Amino acid sequence: MNDAAIYIALGANLPSRGRTPLQTIAAALEALNEAGLPVVAASSAWSSPAWPDPSDPPYVNAVARIESGLPPRDLLDALHAIEADFGRERSVLNAPRPLDLDLLDHSGQVLKQENGLEIPHPRAVQRAFVLLPLQEIAPDWQDPVSGMGIEELVARLPQADRDAMSKLQTLASGTPESLAFARREG
Repeated sequence: MNDAAIYIALGANLPSRGRTPLQTIAAALEALNEAGLPVVAASSAWSSPAWPDPSDPPYVNAVARIESGLPPRDLLDALHAIEADFGRERSVLNAPRPLDLDLLDHSGQVLKQENGLEIPHPRAVQRAFVLLPLQEIAPDWQDPVSGMGIEELVARLPQADRDAMSKLQTLASGTPESLAFARREG
């Protein structure tokens, strides 16, 4: 069930302020907390090949569950502000980036607005780098559009996509201690 859960996908494949992508993901979890978007759960960090150009650096991906009273548009704006703080420029679609924060699900709402806001994220159910980390922290999650559970959605992914993913390390629940460890070890 989605019961007021908000899920954010995190991804990075370029350095940011001298940090590796893994360190960036840990720092982004901290930045969410500092922005008043408390992280209540975080998946492990996962590695995935870059898309659409697999010759680009591989991505580090994770999914976090956060708490927020912000409406979806305001939340997305807050996520974009955090991305910008990490050096993200929105110039070329699907280009490598120091940080990508996608609003996957906002309390099970289905919403499509002219200003680019669409929840659930329209391609999340097709992406191993979203579904595998999401499954870790939300094994009962259901796609608000299709009603399919995450286990079925993962099973529908191409085997090659699932095989291309590898778990890097646990980011724990987003506690300051676990995040500090991830920054040091990344």
